[in-house]
This record gives sequence, C-alpha cells and structure tokens, in this order.
Amino acid sequence: MKLLWRVLCILVLLAQAVFGNWWNLAAPRSVSDSGNSSAETITTLHKENCHRLEFLVERQKQLCTLSDKMIQVLQTGAEQAIEECQYQFRNSRWNCSTVSSPNSTDIFGGVIRYKSREAAFVHALSAAALTHAVARACSRGELNECSCDSRVRKRTPRHWQWGGCSEDIRYGEMYSRDFIDSKEDKNTDEGIMNLHNHEAGRRAVRSRMQRVCKCHGMSGSCSVRVCWRRLPQLRAVGDALITRYEGASHVKVVERKRGKNIRKLRPLHADMKKPNKTDLVYLEDSPDYCEPNEELGILGTRGRTCNRTSVGLDGCRLLCCGRGYQTRVRDHEEKCRCRFVWCCRVICDLCRSKRDHHVCN
Repeated sequence: MKLLWRVLCILVLLAQAVFGNWWNLAAPRSVSDSGNSSAETITTLHKENCHRLEFLVERQKQLCTLSDKMIQVLQTGAEQAIEECQYQFRNSRWNCSTVSSPNSTDIFGGVIRYKSREAAFVHALSAAALTHAVARACSRGELNECSCDSRVRKRTPRHWQWGGCSEDIRYGEMYSRDFIDSKEDKNTDEGIMNLHNHEAGRRAVRSRMQRVCKCHGMSGSCSVRVCWRRLPQLRAVGDALITRYEGASHVKVVERKRGKNIRKLRPLHADMKKPNKTDLVYLEDSPDYCEPNEELGILGTRGRTCNRTSVGLDGCRLLCCGRGYQTRVRDHEEKCRCRFVWCCRVICDLCRSKRDHHVCN
C-alpha cells in the first residue's frame, strides 16, 4: 500500500509536468495501510484512488482504472518524456527546466501556457511517450486489455513469416488518443493546436516501428525468417520531433462555413507551406527565455555553461543573449593511462589538468 501511495504522489508531479496542466490535482487524502496486500484489495484501492483524482475528466478516470498497473505505466511515460525533453533542449535558452513553486501546479511553470513552438513540442512528446509506454507494457504482459499485436500475422509475406511478439502500436495509439485528447476542447484555438501536435507525436512513433527478423534453418541456412515489429527507441522519436520543432509551422485558426462552422489550422501567411499531419504547429511566438521570469517559471540563461567555439545554440553568443560571458579556469580530473593487469583488473592513473569553463553573464 505504501508503494502505491508513493507512486501516486510521484505521478501527480510528473503528469503535471508532461501533460501541461492536465492533472491539476492533489494527492489522495488518505490511504489506509491495513497490512493486507491481496490482489483484490490492491485493485479496489487503485480504482478508489483513480476516482479521487478530481481534476481528471470522467473518461480519464475510467481509463485510469483499466488496470492496477496503469499508474506505473503512466509514470514511466511521464519520466521518459521529461528526460527526453531535457536532453533535446539541453543546449537551448529554454532547457526544459522544471520548477518547484507552491503557486504553480505545472512543473514547467507558465511556459506551456504560451501556445508556442515549445508547447507544441511538449504536447507532441507527451503523446508519443504515452503511446510508447503503453505499447511496451502490452508486450510485457503488464496490462489486462492488450498483449502482443497478433493482427500483423494476418499478412502473408513471401520469403518470411510473422512470429515473436510484435509490440502493439495500435493499442498504444488508441490509449494515448483516448486519454490525452479527452482533456482538450476542440472548439478552442489552443485545443485544435494541441490535438494536431498530439497526433504528430503519435505518428512519429508509428513511422519508426522496426521490423526485426531472426533466421531459422539447418546450419544457419536461414531457410525461414521469423519477423516481428519492435518499437523504436524514444530517443529516435525525440530526435525526429526536435527536427519538427525547428521547422514548426506558425499557424492561425480559420473558420470555414459549409453548412456548419468548421475550424481549421492554416499558415499564418499565404506564402507559407500548409502543415501536414506530421508537422508541429504553434499559434504564438515564444516568450523571452534570456532573462528570468518568476511568473512564467523561466530561469533565464545567466550562469549557464556555453561553448565558446560553437556557432550553434550552445554557443556563447546565442546562449548568453549578447550579454557576454566569463571564462573561469577549473581543475579537471580524469582516468588515464589505463592498463590491464593479469588477472583480472584494470588499473588507471588519475590525471589532472586545467580547463577553461565559459559561463554566461
């Protein structure tokens, strides 16, 4: 029971971080620890806690109760999304930093309130990470409603056959779409933008599914190849989405009246390319990330380490926003002159050197 309580508390923080302000909730008020750890008791407790999450819409509460392992799966997706976001933005002015403030229910502060390209990336990555986590949990047998994807075996390839355990991307997409999209209002500009970016994130996972094969036959003849579909690494999805982020489309919402009002995303200017379903879209320019903004939870770039020789985003000229930088000399230690000693260990010397360290003013 104590483990479930800790998981719920962690999930509150992580879900707020990844899914914007979706789970603006307080942890369950009380959880009794009677010492009874039967499966039936844990399942009942899990369902009660799902329904106590008052800031979930009803559909999300229903999806939360599908399996007593679902909270752990959601937690995994949230952790991976935060880690991937911080990796992809590690050299940018906004480095996907998290803040802890009693005045904010969003671990990203107010940055995601802007309908900016950073918000577009976070929403796309959150949908992709949940798709990925659920599909992987299916193949591992952690969820009751899914397992391996048997539908791919209905195909009849000529020189190989389906087998093994294909990871169920369809169920992962369906759960992600049902859970994440249910909180968005498709009648608002922000809702239309977020729904588009959610789908772009899911498509980034699907399009990178890999076919993996193993040979069978006498003496390695590979007379039969058994193949299955495997999820990509989330890093590959993150790499794809950061490329989409860099080329994100600035759009506006327009109304088309054809019997009924239809609201669509269109390029901000007529000479811009119309975004497709895999592109990220945003409605507002990004806030200034150079200077601290306590209200938005922006930390600024003062004190950030920069690369003096780089002309990229991590370079001192761009990262320091024209304020200049200081160079400090720091002692650096690393293992060197390593050698193998029979048997069986490696011995290394400890080498010391001085290195320049550049810090933004």
